Amino acid sequence: MPALRMLAALMIATAIALPASGQQTAPAGDINLPGVTVTADAYTESHGGYLISGDFKVDPRMPGVVFPASALVEGDVLSIEPQYLNGNDYVVLQECASADCSDTRIVRVWSSIAGHPVGGGNDRRIIIPHENKYWIWAKRLPEISHPDCDTCATHFTSFKRIGPPMTITPTGEEARYHQGELEAAAGADPLPVTKQEHEGSTFVITFAGGSTVRIRRMHAAAP
Repeated sequence: MPALRMLAALMIATAIALPASGQQTAPAGDINLPGVTVTADAYTESHGGYLISGDFKVDPRMPGVVFPASALVEGDVLSIEPQYLNGNDYVVLQECASADCSDTRIVRVWSSIAGHPVGGGNDRRIIIPHENKYWIWAKRLPEISHPDCDTCATHFTSFKRIGPPMTITPTGEEARYHQGELEAAAGADPLPVTKQEHEGSTFVITFAGGSTVRIRRMHAAAP
């Protein structure tokens, strides 16, 4: 494993507490949640029966990786809302698939095609089925441009789901036509976060180049 990937696995494995159990549980289906308007100054508020938190952070040792300040647990709802994405930027939600995080799973990928995240389900909200380490990052991939491929999409739309941390490997016809460019891009670092701020209970991050994402977590309040 390249040095950067080894460092990423070590950093992710120690960034937040180890999950209690259930790393391999199958994801739950998306559910409908009440509309939420975040206006509080604090990081956490209660609205519509849900506690809302924007308590995320960027580890300075890995300036392109966004972590929840504490591990996501079963029943959490993670809201990831791309506000603006450059045409060749891809935002990735990834989780550990092994205890040491040397193997990871891609949960969801967003591109500039609004409303069509890779991984299916709701385009903004992810039901967390088990306690685990989750993190968010972005990668710039080659632009798809091949006149001989009449059936190629305008963006990469399928990826290997299991692999080393901080990797995103496109598959499918688009990838076959861009193997050389993808091999070159594989060695590039994730996009660094150039701006981070809290807007009430929402954590807003901007990556190098201008792609901007709004993040928060929600959990049903105790009765």
